[in-house]
Amino acid sequence: MTQPPNQPPQNGEGAPPPSPFSKSQESGQNPQAPAPAPAPQDAPPPTVAGGFGAPTPPAPGFGAPTPPPTVAGGFGAPTPPPPGQQPGQLGQPAYGYPQAPGQPPQGAPATPPPPAPGQPPQGPPVGYGYPGQPGQAQPNPYGGQQQPGYGYPGQPGQQPGQPASYSMHPPQGPAPQTVVQGNSTGNSGGGLTNQMKIIIAAVLAVVLIVGVGVVIKATGGDDPKDVAGNSTGGGDPKGGDAPKAPDGAGKEMAPPVATAKVGFQVPLPVVKEITTVKGAWATDTVYAKSAVNSVIGYDPLNGTEKWKIPLDGSPCGGSLQVTPDNKAAIVFEGKKQPGAKVADCSEVGLIDLNAGKLLWQKSFPNGDRKMRLSMVTISGNTVAAAGYSGGGAFALADGKELWSPKPTADQCKDIGYAGGENLIAVRECGDYDNPQITIQNVKQADGAPTSSYKMPANSKYVSVLSTKPLLVGANVGESGEYKTKMSHLFSVDEKTGKLRAQMSVDSSKFTIDCDSDNVAACTRVAVGNGRVYLSTAEHRGQAETGRTNEIVSFDLATGKPTSDNFSSGERYTMAPLRMDGGNLIVYKFPPYDKGGQIASIDGGSGKQTLLLDNPADRAVRDAEQTMTLKLGEVRFHKGRLYMGTQLISDSSSTYKKYLALAFVPAK
Repeated sequence: MTQPPNQPPQNGEGAPPPSPFSKSQESGQNPQAPAPAPAPQDAPPPTVAGGFGAPTPPAPGFGAPTPPPTVAGGFGAPTPPPPGQQPGQLGQPAYGYPQAPGQPPQGAPATPPPPAPGQPPQGPPVGYGYPGQPGQAQPNPYGGQQQPGYGYPGQPGQQPGQPASYSMHPPQGPAPQTVVQGNSTGNSGGGLTNQMKIIIAAVLAVVLIVGVGVVIKATGGDDPKDVAGNSTGGGDPKGGDAPKAPDGAGKEMAPPVATAKVGFQVPLPVVKEITTVKGAWATDTVYAKSAVNSVIGYDPLNGTEKWKIPLDGSPCGGSLQVTPDNKAAIVFEGKKQPGAKVADCSEVGLIDLNAGKLLWQKSFPNGDRKMRLSMVTISGNTVAAAGYSGGGAFALADGKELWSPKPTADQCKDIGYAGGENLIAVRECGDYDNPQITIQNVKQADGAPTSSYKMPANSKYVSVLSTKPLLVGANVGESGEYKTKMSHLFSVDEKTGKLRAQMSVDSSKFTIDCDSDNVAACTRVAVGNGRVYLSTAEHRGQAETGRTNEIVSFDLATGKPTSDNFSSGERYTMAPLRMDGGNLIVYKFPPYDKGGQIASIDGGSGKQTLLLDNPADRAVRDAEQTMTLKLGEVRFHKGRLYMGTQLISDSSSTYKKYLALAFVPAK
């Protein structure tokens, strides 16, 4: 049996794909696309460009050819949802399908009636398309109270450009009232007459409606000619040059044509039990993917198998880092130890991605057995691996053990490491129910800490989002909508261990996915330009169908929200994948009738550039959506998009699933 260590199987790998940014009891997500209806008995299987639908020739070692998927209705117009269904319910259409519209005002906004004599003028009615009063909640079409919506005017005291829904400090005191000053006698003393008051009030109301429409257009709407949000402009509104991203220009360039095609797909291996296949790496010359008891390298354009490395057992995790000479680290199962019912993830290896070789294989002793591990990372010339029992480090060059901290009298141990520019250790002391977590910047050669930061008491699910600058997240005091979700971020000076800033990231407003077995595996978040970029929860946009969201940021020096508010465009939602210099690479989850997209957002001007637009064919969309549950193995490199599965089982699924998919430019 090859069940992953320390946790039950994650929801989603053997089930229909949930919609990103939605909520459920298991993973906080709902299906993104509807399950295909049963195909007519006499309907032939559809044919899709790029290999979907046609019988897939098996990759070497995978057995018989994969049968073609059967999709009801072929690839014509999507099946509309039955009337009356609400999005996100089990067995019903996911977000993105046409929904019953709310009650927006019909036609142009009506001019509000004049106020009664002696009364202050009233603002426009609150509703879709109208601004709310300052500090007043907007109506929620799904029931309950809702904070001021995206794109609506900010609350009193809010800084210009700050997203209204993410103000860290709510306004104090009552909302300001609009009052027209005048003489108490009405006509004498040079005061305004009641008739003049009425005229002025009407003019002010019209100006307010037009002005707010401009604000909504600037902050939340999309150019009607570019509903996908492919380019939001940029540049100085005064006519000057666009602001530059502090971290410089990116390397990912826009192709002449962003249209993508399916480069290749790798059939899902047949297994009898739940099996982990974590680990994926993309370089200029190879796409490497963990498989059952192996790692396989493929040609990055056509998927031809270039090499295969056999392992003692299934892969349990891989480094996010690839060295400049294309080496990556992996953790995998060793041989079953005496008396053990299952094989432990005890082996650490270094793979040469160019040559397709396992350069060395090591483990940590733990009494009469080997230490169980769940994650591995690379920092400089050091490979560090850890699990709940502890961890240590090996030399990158030859696998020589550098250090392995032993549990102390107060039960302190390293439960995880984060690599990159710095090597950060997450050290836990005390018992399981009441641990004290310390974040340490350690030396690569011997593991000695150079600085330490103690996390607040009752911090759980601690993760390192960046090692330089050092940013740590945790659920503090089991707060937030979901107890396992991140509630706070801590910006720490990695040289001194002093706290720079603290940020509250309510899980009902922001979406960050982290792995409980890997302290350095959070997705839907990126750090760069002195900021942390977060995707907001999805919400209804201005279109009659579909959902949308934004990416906003916080300043790591102050902890305050910045003016960044990048819209995903109507009917799309998006999440950060990684930084590209000072640019943000994002994946855009599609509506029900389109394919996913990759875009680059300039960290200075906010301009969005479409890099890849995946096919809209239904079978392709269905397969793509099974690979984007948590974005854990989504890799974008040199204009090519790779998606991998992390967990496989023998359970059946409505969707045809693959071990890996690749999308490449069509031209």
